[in-house]
Amino acid sequence: FIMNLNRIFHLNFFLIFIISLLALIGIVALYSAADGSYYPWAIKHTIRFIVFFFLMIFIAIIDIKYIFKYAYIFFFLSLLLLLSVEIIGIFGKGAERWVKIFGINIQPSEIIKISIILCLARYYHSIKFINIGYLHNLIFPIFIIGIPFSLVVIQPDLGTSLSILFLGTVIMFISGVRIWKFVLGIFAFLFSIPFLWNFIKPYQQKRILSFLNPESDPLGQGYQLIQSKIALGSGGISGKGFLEGTQSYLEYLPEKQTDFIFTLIGEEFGFLGSIFILLLYTLIIIFCFYTSIKSAHIFGRILSLGISTNLFLYVLLNISMVTGLMPVVGIPLPLLSYGGTAMLSIMISFGLLLNININYDIKKLD
Repeated sequence: FIMNLNRIFHLNFFLIFIISLLALIGIVALYSAADGSYYPWAIKHTIRFIVFFFLMIFIAIIDIKYIFKYAYIFFFLSLLLLLSVEIIGIFGKGAERWVKIFGINIQPSEIIKISIILCLARYYHSIKFINIGYLHNLIFPIFIIGIPFSLVVIQPDLGTSLSILFLGTVIMFISGVRIWKFVLGIFAFLFSIPFLWNFIKPYQQKRILSFLNPESDPLGQGYQLIQSKIALGSGGISGKGFLEGTQSYLEYLPEKQTDFIFTLIGEEFGFLGSIFILLLYTLIIIFCFYTSIKSAHIFGRILSLGISTNLFLYVLLNISMVTGLMPVVGIPLPLLSYGGTAMLSIMISFGLLLNININYDIKKLD
């Protein structure tokens, strides 16, 4: 059978508790972002989490052999969805990144990340370790990473495209590709930066320049970053208190419900609240490593590490962005930021992680 309901009793309820706690914190933060109202963000965030929670459980109890068998098909369907952006994409916030399906806006660039992890995990599971280093065995992974990367770049979405590139590279590295190939690729990338600079959009160039010197355009490109750092700094050790964030309430901080939700939390709950959020994410990443180590099959090991890398990139890029350590890019904070597709993507990945944890001892998948 594709499902076994008895597997529900073998789920890791500690991980489910952490996931639910993060979602609850997100609901509270979005309630605060709307000036103490459940509408419009907190209520939708709650409904999405409940729906995707059941999807996560469904994925967790599916027979893992079906996940392995249809990994390539899932990638192909995700790629078609990403390609459809160029045909029927919806323009918004300066880019064409969404498609509307049955009245619901979906951002395929978020879904493609999970499909890349699945596809590469399936591919490297089927190759003997001694053969991974051969050049002809690099062609398929390069296409799997390169095609989505190129499609997302032209949307344009520089932040997501770079996260796709880094995610795929890490999976290739942990799968056994020799390090000298990556060193060669890094040097090639560094030498191509002057050439690539002319191909990115003017507003992306301004974001990078404002990151290097936000005060050069304090009312334009540097505004968000300056206000974010003010809000975080004003939170102090314990914060100003729930619903007391002046930067948020006085509308100094744009997009506080999406990419800058961590800033709102930092202002209201301070350094201690921010560290608590990071601790919860760290526990999930540790669980990913634990699941990978105990998995008896290569597919589960690579899939777990890929999921941990994806989550780490979300957290690293978002927090680095709002604290001024990197340019402002559209990267949400998992389960906290308002956004349906990002939550869908991350809940699918958690369902896969729970599934691997249940089926860690299976030695033959194909």
